[in-house]
Amino acid sequence: MSHSDYLPPLRAQRRTAAEAVGLFLDGRRAEAGRRLDDIDFGIRTYTDTATGRRFAEISDRAAEGRRGWGRVYIDLSATSRWSVQVPHPVADSGSEQLGIGVLRARRGGVLVMAGAHRNADKKGRADVAHRRDTVFDAVCDELAARRFPGLQVHGFADSTEPDYDVIASLGSADKGLPTARRAATALRHEGFAVCRAWARRCALEGRGNVQGREAEDQGVPFLHMEFSRTVRDDAARVRRASAAMAAALPS
Repeated sequence: MSHSDYLPPLRAQRRTAAEAVGLFLDGRRAEAGRRLDDIDFGIRTYTDTATGRRFAEISDRAAEGRRGWGRVYIDLSATSRWSVQVPHPVADSGSEQLGIGVLRARRGGVLVMAGAHRNADKKGRADVAHRRDTVFDAVCDELAARRFPGLQVHGFADSTEPDYDVIASLGSADKGLPTARRAATALRHEGFAVCRAWARRCALEGRGNVQGREAEDQGVPFLHMEFSRTVRDDAARVRRASAAMAAALPS
């Protein structure tokens, strides 16, 4: 992924990806597969060695390194109820492990992961947290329309907020405040210093995040969580942070 290119998808391609995810969540898996065929995506299922649970992966069959449209992982062990989103894998090094950790820590999740470095496109079109014309955003919109609470994970340089390990915010939304408070409390109990954007001024509050704006429009909770590089570089702390966030999500 670190060397991935990015090819902006057409509107019809974005719609097809999102509709196929919706069909899969509705149990119409064969129909979802046929829709994905139209954009050369496919579905595979596997058993996760860390949890023993079954997951589905929706991904590009052959052109991921060229198109960079990302992947979707769906927990098959329970009814899907929430999403965790990773818009800047590689660019925010280790954020992908946070997303995977949340998915593993609680049943019923959908992980949406971008497929290219945020700077893969010189025009900025691969920065999916700030674009409405991406497969990532189309899938997140589909999940928000289904009333799935969203948790989006990012990373920041230690020097940005040197007194904090985590910046917790609601982006531009306000429906997720109880969830955000639970997450911040759970993270503090695990020894993380948390800047709570609803209580004080923090850097990187994510107010321009387009997935957060869609969640606000849909009236569903959305959390924008930033983690320091020191946290993201420590596998044990990543596991603890992921478990704390997962435990705070609404049932």
